[in-house]
Amino acid sequence: MADVARLAGVSSQTVSRVANGHPGVVTDTRERVLAAMKQLGYRPNSAARALKRGEFRTLGVILFSLSTTGNVRTLEAIASSAAQEGYAITLQPVAVPTQTGVRGAFTRLGELAVDGIIVIMEVHLLDAATISLPPHVQVVVVDSNAGDRYSVVDTDQIGGAHLAVRHLLDLGHGTVWHLAGPEGSFAAQRREHAWRDALEAAGRTAPPPVRGDWTAESGYRAGLRLAGEPDCTAVFAANDQMALGLLRALHEHGRRVPQDVSVVGFDDIPEAASFVPPLTTVHQDFAEVGRRCVEGVLRQIAEQTSQPGTVLVPTRLTVRASTAPAAAR
Repeated sequence: MADVARLAGVSSQTVSRVANGHPGVVTDTRERVLAAMKQLGYRPNSAARALKRGEFRTLGVILFSLSTTGNVRTLEAIASSAAQEGYAITLQPVAVPTQTGVRGAFTRLGELAVDGIIVIMEVHLLDAATISLPPHVQVVVVDSNAGDRYSVVDTDQIGGAHLAVRHLLDLGHGTVWHLAGPEGSFAAQRREHAWRDALEAAGRTAPPPVRGDWTAESGYRAGLRLAGEPDCTAVFAANDQMALGLLRALHEHGRRVPQDVSVVGFDDIPEAASFVPPLTTVHQDFAEVGRRCVEGVLRQIAEQTSQPGTVLVPTRLTVRASTAPAAAR
């Protein structure tokens, strides 16, 4: 900084103001300083500035899977929202969701100097008595029912599943079959419970759910079973990828969608409108989830206090061509 100041003919304080984007520097002076920085190859030391200010402008993100569409889109939304606030993110995947794995992730993020942490925790872990997040760390959790202890941001999974089931019942289907997600997933469990509750509230019998693992391949395997059920005229799939595999299985077995079987997914991935037929699905606002996560953790950082509670981001049903009134049987 002293070398830049000498070359530009200004004080070190002026160089510091230019480096930090301070508006109170006249244009000619700023241009001289920037030219000197370029000539000398000077770059502001972000680590030194972070230590001086006591902030690192970085958020840590812990997550357990990069293989699911929901997690990837949530991560993308968090990164975009953080960048808009002038923050970078540091990603820390956890291979096995255990107490040891979570503590190790927090330790590594602490060593990398982050201001706050967002945990994308799809699996049932915070519910267990063995897991607890380190104290005095500002944390926001995505996809959990731990709002009594932590700040949680989540999609309204239950409301979305109710929308899907009611849509199919309103089309005249006697009941709705369910292609469920993996048992260990909190989101899958909530969607399954909401599906069953919606059928019971309508006085309908819930068929046995068929389970997948979020992938299109598992949806195809489950679809082979559902295609053999003559009474199956409507299916609510717990995500769009499994719905894609289901559509293939139904097509291969001559079950037309939506003339013979109506299908609703969940997520509203960008490709859903290009499925054959275009998929009716529950839309999740991943961008809003990411924004709320970043907003929440930055508020906690500023106030230096945790804020337990759950924020639910609304869902909506996007109706396309994969659903139709039940055919006369």
